[in-house]
Amino acid sequence: MAFLFQKFQEAVKTLAKSTTFAKDPRHLQFEADINRLFLYTSYNRLGKDADEADVEEIIDLANKASLADQQKQVQENIHSQIKNFCMLMDEILLPVKKIEEQFESTAQVTKNPPQSGLRFALGRTGVSPSNHSAVPETKPLKLAEVSQAIKEHLGYSLAVRPSEIPHKDAGQGLFLEGEAEVGSVIAIYPGVVYSPAYYRYIPGYPKVDAHNSYLITRYDGTVINAHPWGSGDDAREIWDGLRSPQTAKSTEQIVQTGSDRIWKMLSKPLERPKSGILGEILERRNSLAFAHFANHPPKGMDPNVMVCPYDFPLDEKDMRTYIPNISFGNEEGVRMKRFGSFWFKSGSSVHGVSDSPVLKSLVLVATRAINNEEILLNYRLSNTKRRPSWYAPVDEEEDRRRWG
Repeated sequence: MAFLFQKFQEAVKTLAKSTTFAKDPRHLQFEADINRLFLYTSYNRLGKDADEADVEEIIDLANKASLADQQKQVQENIHSQIKNFCMLMDEILLPVKKIEEQFESTAQVTKNPPQSGLRFALGRTGVSPSNHSAVPETKPLKLAEVSQAIKEHLGYSLAVRPSEIPHKDAGQGLFLEGEAEVGSVIAIYPGVVYSPAYYRYIPGYPKVDAHNSYLITRYDGTVINAHPWGSGDDAREIWDGLRSPQTAKSTEQIVQTGSDRIWKMLSKPLERPKSGILGEILERRNSLAFAHFANHPPKGMDPNVMVCPYDFPLDEKDMRTYIPNISFGNEEGVRMKRFGSFWFKSGSSVHGVSDSPVLKSLVLVATRAINNEEILLNYRLSNTKRRPSWYAPVDEEEDRRRWG
């Protein structure tokens, strides 16, 4: 496997410099990231039984496949891992009777069973999501107990403790306990999801990152605020994102918020509407919902994870409780267009565009094998404004393209 991984690493370096990508810097970096994620997650999906022919096929596909095809494959690869995690959480937390009932329900609605091979598409259920009137019964386990059970089955779990980065502002850090292979989903970024249409409702707008270091931005402009999630909890509950726990603060936790450009909407903050967040039954003992504690690597060290956009299909109702995110507002009701640093309403509704509504989230994916160490993520802070003293750029060119 070491030889095969070396071939992947060489392919990642070569493809990242390809001149076939788009000329727009921001889109160029997006394509380069998807290309890397395609290689890493596909390599992970091959597993230990992979041979050199399989590796060569993936590298060849990475050179030839369109961006859309690679994005689709990355989503399927990530979804496969998330689905396995959710099934494991069910085994740990649900009474035996509940698991049997859920299995029977899933068997009845599954229309397209998984296919074998790299290109297989996971089956989708045809059931629309619904809010439950009561929180279902689960085993009375603490978050720490769930994490230990996950480690025994998955091979790794996460822990939050003081960072080992040698500077005074490092604060809390995220640690992987156990071993994880390259391409593994290490953590999920939890919290409230804001589309560009609802930026003005983010607490503290427009200087949202001044007092909240637990924000992250996807390439499509979606912002996730993890501050209300905090460090999770010891129960499954209806969660609406209104609580703001006293999460351990660190100036190092500012993740991909970039400059103030994204917030220039020339409008004062708006009060939260009553219908802004409906709330969902979420499992607060989610042992992977700690991506917001990952630190930026110090000078001389490389990151061991990278961010990956993950669009969770909301028709997967049996998995919903383990996706630690809720949307602010009606994500399907407003279409926005980006012009440079600004976002504007396009004036048209997007109802009915997608047959399968999704919840936009982010996960952290391992870029190499990780063994009992701190999780380090390249924040890629914008170089158009003064950056914190602790920030050591991993790749200045990537930083420029990310916010170009």
